[in-house]
Amino acid sequence: MSEPRLIFTGNVIVDLVMNVTTMPEAGGDTVAHDSDITAGGGLNTMVAARRDGLPVVFAGQYGSGHFGGIVRAALNAGGFEILLPGLDDQDSGYCVAIVDASTERTFVTVVGAEGHLTLDDLRQADATAHDLVYVSGYSLAHPVNAASLPIWLEELPAETRVIADPSPLVTELDPALLARVFARTDILSANEREAGLLAPGTDARGAADVLRSRIRPGGTVIVREGALGCWVATGDAEPVLVPGFAVEAVDSNGAGDAHGGVLAAGLARGLDPVSAARRANAAAAIAVTRRGPATAPEAAEIDDFLASR
Repeated sequence: MSEPRLIFTGNVIVDLVMNVTTMPEAGGDTVAHDSDITAGGGLNTMVAARRDGLPVVFAGQYGSGHFGGIVRAALNAGGFEILLPGLDDQDSGYCVAIVDASTERTFVTVVGAEGHLTLDDLRQADATAHDLVYVSGYSLAHPVNAASLPIWLEELPAETRVIADPSPLVTELDPALLARVFARTDILSANEREAGLLAPGTDARGAADVLRSRIRPGGTVIVREGALGCWVATGDAEPVLVPGFAVEAVDSNGAGDAHGGVLAAGLARGLDPVSAARRANAAAAIAVTRRGPATAPEAAEIDDFLASR
């Protein structure tokens, strides 16, 4: 039996992270007290999965130029299998991420080569029944990717599990496209805001309950509710709150990515959804105690953290 892999189809771009005391008002200005330029986006989820022991295949597209060089270097350093050679005729995109004193983050993104992922590109992944496939709403926002991903998902072996993260862009995505992707989704993982946009008028628990009817029969919906933890709705069972962990947060940037990557790693090693969600909650709790986007912990750190609780 082949070893499970995470086939990641999301975007890896460059994050320009700036930490400020407060966000300026419209038309105003402020001075960041520190900043960083690093590869980010989907890289954070892949790093989290890899650190928790799951082999990762990066199946996304990337480019050349200044930002493309940063992305390529990060992919090479990440210990991932890199599926594609990248595009030579355009640069990778980048994101300005502003984090204020409350740890809230605000993003503005410029699209590059990552928005040109074709069906032929995806087919090179040769997904098996044992693999997990990760789809991000950020990818679905790009026309080329949006045309390719649903077809490829429908071609996957029936046993291949698909994890979908709708992303903050969920209201900008074509509802028909989302419905098609969700029909092949086995695990839908969203934060409370995203879930509320998908299921208006519900709280986190209610959204988890409602949304499972929109994914593959027998699948699982996970709705993250910040420090409170996450709601898990599996099959026909009542949604279960998997509590979070009390920590002193300094930067929430990347917490959702850490959760998603470790969730995938837990499911790949055979954990049930509730146990995998608890491990993912622990990883997110550790991540928010560190500054920077790719702050997911190593497997041993998660084990020690859980053992101490």
